[in-house]
Amino acid sequence: MTTLSPEPRRSDKKPEKKTEDRPRVSRLDQPRELRRPLLGRALDRATAPDQDRLGRFAERFARFMGTARFLVYMTGFVAVWLLWNTVGPHDLQFDPKDLNFTLLTLILSLQASYAAPLILLAQNRQDDRDRVLGEQDRARDERGLADTEYLTREVASLRMALGEVATRDFVRSELRALLEELDDRARPEDEQPES
Repeated sequence: MTTLSPEPRRSDKKPEKKTEDRPRVSRLDQPRELRRPLLGRALDRATAPDQDRLGRFAERFARFMGTARFLVYMTGFVAVWLLWNTVGPHDLQFDPKDLNFTLLTLILSLQASYAAPLILLAQNRQDDRDRVLGEQDRARDERGLADTEYLTREVASLRMALGEVATRDFVRSELRALLEELDDRARPEDEQPES
């Protein structure tokens, strides 16, 4: 007697096709999807939550750099640096005049290289805020214009309706005429004025 091993059951489900295994067909009517390296995507995910924090820092930094206090601090720093390395003891000078203050130049260049992108980031955030405020102002103005047009149409329709309604003076004159007519009927014929 031979024993047969049971056949593996086949599932009725069709195997799912993986879309990633198929080569993508490039279409000429659609732009190609940009693929970033794995490290770039990982860095994007890692820094994404901190974008707002970096933006707030950039705004504070740019705001501080635009103050007179920053100019005074920077001027004082450079003046002390130059004085120390010009007239200070020669053996304690760390950036001598003979080397044209190379270290000071490098420090100022480094500060400028970080300041420029931070200022641009702060400027971009301010532009985004201004754009949103402009859109909100435009929407508010459109609503105000629509309300004004509606009220104008309502006032015009009221004027047209009032043109058909009797005015106070017209009603008074009609009432006076009716009173005179009633008075004339109530008077005996001998008291009526002769016409």
